[in-house]
Amino acid sequence: MDTIEQANQIFIENWGREVYYGRCIFLSWYCERGTCKFCFRSTIHHKVKHAKSAKRSMASILVEAVLAKKFGWNIEFLTGGYGIYPFAELLEIIQNVNKVIGKKVWVNLGAFTKEQLEQLKPYAEGICASIETAEENLHDEICPDKPIKPYSEMLKTAKEMGFKTSIAIIIGLGEKNTELLHNFIKEHQLDRITFYALKPVKGTIFENKQGPTTEYYTDWIAKTRIKFPKLEIIAGTTARRYKEAETLFRVGANAITKFPATKLFGTEQAQAVEEGAKKAERTFKGTLTKLPDIDWDKEVDSLELDSKLKEQLKEKLKQYLDSMENNIKNK
Repeated sequence: MDTIEQANQIFIENWGREVYYGRCIFLSWYCERGTCKFCFRSTIHHKVKHAKSAKRSMASILVEAVLAKKFGWNIEFLTGGYGIYPFAELLEIIQNVNKVIGKKVWVNLGAFTKEQLEQLKPYAEGICASIETAEENLHDEICPDKPIKPYSEMLKTAKEMGFKTSIAIIIGLGEKNTELLHNFIKEHQLDRITFYALKPVKGTIFENKQGPTTEYYTDWIAKTRIKFPKLEIIAGTTARRYKEAETLFRVGANAITKFPATKLFGTEQAQAVEEGAKKAERTFKGTLTKLPDIDWDKEVDSLELDSKLKEQLKEKLKQYLDSMENNIKNK
């Protein structure tokens, strides 16, 4: 039995056939660090375009939560805004997202202290750390101002406190083998992992390189699925890589993420992702292609939010829905 088929069988035995889309909600595109060598936030262009004051409005954050709930998407985590939001403001955002989706959310917002984790406990289901790679020498080279140790300690503390825990890593940075990653997963007793394929960014050291092939990328996922049958695996794909969705599901991914589902809702790319799940003999939870027939204003009115925020939310929602309807008409 080859690696793909082995991973496929292990997934079905442990998870059944349902897969989903995980929506990552950004709170800001600014980063206090801004020195990770693969990242668009490290480029001069990005630093000029996204000043430290560039926060998203509460309504623009919550509109994504409303759409996720009604389209049957899971919110992978809240992220972005490292070093930009006071902790009290982060808590308010998390609380409001909980009100919209009716349950606790995952967060990926830097290295929290134990005191901060205690304040997050009523509102966060899980804590994710974007460590990028589990190989320390490579990590120190690629992310010079973002050491692994504080994240490692946070994950262990969070696990002791009853949180679920996860990491996000990038394939294509120059990693050598799966052993160090698998040791990290085991040591930290992780519940979940998110894989991303490197997207070479202009202005970074990777600008003249290719991202990983589908075969290389999915081999890491397959080997991780075989090693950890009960681990939830989320795999990033993009508007350029969407055709690999079928393979991502076949090698044992529970979900795909990073696909720009609001921007590409109802398009051929979105349809191809759903069809990829079908070809992989999976049942895709929710939709990337069909707008539900519901009274959106009524949905917003039912939320426990102040009236001014509700009006802002309705306005944002209309913008998103109009764009999605145009995609469907013009397909």
